[in-house]
Amino acid sequence: MTERATESTAGAEPGVESLPGGAKAALEAVLMVIDQPASEEELAAGLELPVAAVGALLAELQREYSGYTVKAPDMDQASGTGFGSSPRGFELRKIAGGWRIYSRTEFAHIVGKYVLEGQTARLTQAALETLAVIAYRQPVSRARVSAIRGVNVDSVVRTLAQRGLIEDSGTDPESGAILYRTTSYFLERMGISSVAELPQLSPHLPGLDGIAEFYDAEGM
Repeated sequence: MTERATESTAGAEPGVESLPGGAKAALEAVLMVIDQPASEEELAAGLELPVAAVGALLAELQREYSGYTVKAPDMDQASGTGFGSSPRGFELRKIAGGWRIYSRTEFAHIVGKYVLEGQTARLTQAALETLAVIAYRQPVSRARVSAIRGVNVDSVVRTLAQRGLIEDSGTDPESGAILYRTTSYFLERMGISSVAELPQLSPHLPGLDGIAEFYDAEGM
């Protein structure tokens, strides 16, 4: 019985608290390798920790990366080592409903020199305009986007889908046309948590004189 228990224990993975740096270091290791934002629930499940504990650790790491390494109540007990250190070249952000480590915006001009050519290929003006229509009118069909823009958008929609910025959102119950919506990757690239955070268009719209054409386009 004892031998079996010993064998079982020997084959078990160590808990995160027993690893170097404990739970915070384990969380940091995960954040360093994920390629898309992960929610607190997803991180907690992987680390086998309570969601509240992961939330507290995320807040602590966020402060630490920004140069705040000691909590105010602990200042009298803390040594001077690390306190008030400079911000790191990376930061922890909550975007698109999840957490991920990013390089700081201030270093974009430097980091850009080390990104492989092609990975930062910019969208064309046509693609940006099509993406904007989909973002504000989603879920929306290609025909409706074409009517609003006044040009065929089939190839542009395919490009946006290949880039992971838009996705299939089912079909229109009346026409049967495929509907499109933006993805979580779009939110991540925009640096927002939901489409509700997109800038309001009303301040930039013309008067109501031409609004009829938008309704006409909508019915196409």
